[in-house]
Amino acid sequence: MISIDRRILAHIDFIILALIVPIVILSGILIAEIHPVLSQKHMIYVSIGIGLFFLFFFLPIRKFIWMIPIFYWFSIFLLVLVEVIGVTKLGAKRWIEIPFTSFTIQPSEIIKPAFVLMMAYLISRMPPPKDGYGIESFAKLSFFIILPFILIAKEPDLGTATVLLLLGYGILFVMGVHWKIWAFLALTIGVTAPTVGYTLLEDYQKQRILDFVSEKPSYHVQQSIIAVGSGGLTGKPKEEATQTQMKFLPIASSDFIFAYYVERFGFIGVLLLFAIYIALILHLFSLHLFLKEDYFIQVMSLGLSFLMFIYMSVNIAMTIGLAPVVGVPLPMFSYGGTSFVIFMILFGILQNLLAFRYNFMYQTPNRMGD
Repeated sequence: MISIDRRILAHIDFIILALIVPIVILSGILIAEIHPVLSQKHMIYVSIGIGLFFLFFFLPIRKFIWMIPIFYWFSIFLLVLVEVIGVTKLGAKRWIEIPFTSFTIQPSEIIKPAFVLMMAYLISRMPPPKDGYGIESFAKLSFFIILPFILIAKEPDLGTATVLLLLGYGILFVMGVHWKIWAFLALTIGVTAPTVGYTLLEDYQKQRILDFVSEKPSYHVQQSIIAVGSGGLTGKPKEEATQTQMKFLPIASSDFIFAYYVERFGFIGVLLLFAIYIALILHLFSLHLFLKEDYFIQVMSLGLSFLMFIYMSVNIAMTIGLAPVVGVPLPMFSYGGTSFVIFMILFGILQNLLAFRYNFMYQTPNRMGD
């Protein structure tokens, strides 16, 4: 275990902590108002998430960098196992039942930290040249992005699969890839996506797209838009938030919690929540600009920034009818223990890398990965 001294406190990113805390508190308040029983379970997940945050914060992570490929391939193995012995719920095979218990695990959530860590591991050992990655390096990195995308999309869980795809290529875009590669990909996707891509979708996924482009949105989205509109400028007291309290708004504690938040706190509340999320996303993104000497931290901070941005954008867009409905939660806000715990683990790892980076810089003569 790494010894603690005052330099650790000097390197902790307290801005991240200050922005996460109000998100977690607001989420807990709203879930308690919607469903007191779920609130108790949510608090258990929050406690587990906080515990794992501190666990990963104090682990000597840089000493275990070599284990990241093992973690990644184990997560891939679990995704393959879903295809063989997975449990089907609501028409999707996404879970594995833990023997002799009533618990299940969702490998498509476990792959997220493994995926971000693997991208950081690969890029730290294969830094981009000045003019960006060439076709050979790009193809190698793409393999580790596309493999989990295919396995998760087959479950089917196109929402999570697409998040990973955007996350992986978003990281590569910022880190640097030769512009000719992006031009070729943009042309190829533009030509094939409207035809070939649509034929590969499941029937329910096609229906979601049809609901999105139709004049009349689905029932879920209709009720969500009504809840958002009823919030007005300053929102309503809990008792007057009838869309949620009278159960018109479905899945109010998870997928559509943003609609209930607007119903309760109105336009002013939305501005506050947006300000917190945008500040957190931009701060995470900015870390890679100030830590040029450490590719691992750069990729971790970029990964968290993109993950928060994609989740927030997709969830809010589907809530107000600007995107098809997919199972993407509002990050660290929607009820859902696995998603919250995964984010807390990633934040714990990032804080560890930041707080203990002086050990790496001052005590290790060679760059990480050498």
